[in-house]
Amino acid sequence: MLELAGELLRRFDQGTPFVAATVTKVSGSAPREPGASLVVDADGAVLGNVSGGCVDSVVHQAGQEMMAGDERPRVARFGYGDDEAFGVGLTCGGTIELILRHHDPRTEPELGPALADAAQGKPVAVATIIRGPDDHVGRFIVVRPGRPSAGTLGDERLDEAATLHTVALLHAGRTAEVDLGTADGYCRQPMTLLVETNVPAPRMLIFGAIDHAAALARVGAFLDYRVTVCDARATFATAARFPHADEVVVDWPHRYLESQEVDAGTVICVLTHDPKFDVPLLTAALRLPVGYVGAMGSRRTHEDRLVRLRQAGVTDEELSRLHSPIGLDLGARTPQETALSIAAEIVAVRYGGSGVPLRTGAAIHHGDPSSAARRPGPNLGHDAGIVDVLAGRPT
Repeated sequence: MLELAGELLRRFDQGTPFVAATVTKVSGSAPREPGASLVVDADGAVLGNVSGGCVDSVVHQAGQEMMAGDERPRVARFGYGDDEAFGVGLTCGGTIELILRHHDPRTEPELGPALADAAQGKPVAVATIIRGPDDHVGRFIVVRPGRPSAGTLGDERLDEAATLHTVALLHAGRTAEVDLGTADGYCRQPMTLLVETNVPAPRMLIFGAIDHAAALARVGAFLDYRVTVCDARATFATAARFPHADEVVVDWPHRYLESQEVDAGTVICVLTHDPKFDVPLLTAALRLPVGYVGAMGSRRTHEDRLVRLRQAGVTDEELSRLHSPIGLDLGARTPQETALSIAAEIVAVRYGGSGVPLRTGAAIHHGDPSSAARRPGPNLGHDAGIVDVLAGRPT
């Protein structure tokens, strides 16, 4: 739901009720990850999707029915079935589980500020009970770093336990299910939470104000990175030349990098291919806890760069993190094609992709985004289709 925060905030401010169908768990080859949502409002308008198209129409219909009648939360499961795969099942062969919830701005004042924070890119999470006692399912709390939670799940100790789990997922930037058991005394019956998180966009730091940087800034913005272009040459590093960058900085690259906060989501692309810039910059970059460091240049430039970096004290272990020459082999020629090559490698590194054609049998989706957050749960329905389970039915 938080992925649609900007649009939903307008509806919330207008007092418009809506139904949000949100992915809670995926397995196998599924098109969307936990947190993906499809929203239906009182006028029947639809936002977002939960499957890339193959079951969205059925979920839309279920949302309309909820708007017109029983507002209690429902859970649903879609999977692949030979007879019904192109009707209401997932043609990709995986399964997704959803929760459908009715939201009314008049009765959920905590939700508005959460949507506002998410729309502004601030860290915020919403933890909702999706399985548990009848009178608890659908309750939620809003969690922000360093602040008390807003709302309640029905019990102060339960709120405390849920907040601890939610803060951990918020810091990791992950949306997932969390099981709360009875052994710790926080609840009398087992419960499952869906924790939806919103964290600031990851950073893409591009060094070198060249045409390739302009193309890469555009692709980075399209991939939802917060893009910075940095170059020591004021003549070239101008906002007019890089309209898709969030900021353009005139500074020595290594000095600027050393002044910045970075994390595992940060990607660094060095396009200067000039030793006086890229050696001190890469020496600093390869010692930071970032997700990707790539450098442009020919193979001869790369070999010369390795010699210079070793002379600067960079170890072989640190050098193993360097992606150079930068990008995947797409046969790229133009700056735009080269930017696509670089972005493709960044995505492959982020998710563990091989970069080989999918027709060779490589995995389409890598990993199960929700498996690390909860143990295997019960079967919520048949292999294909939607199954409504009355809110709160014990699991």
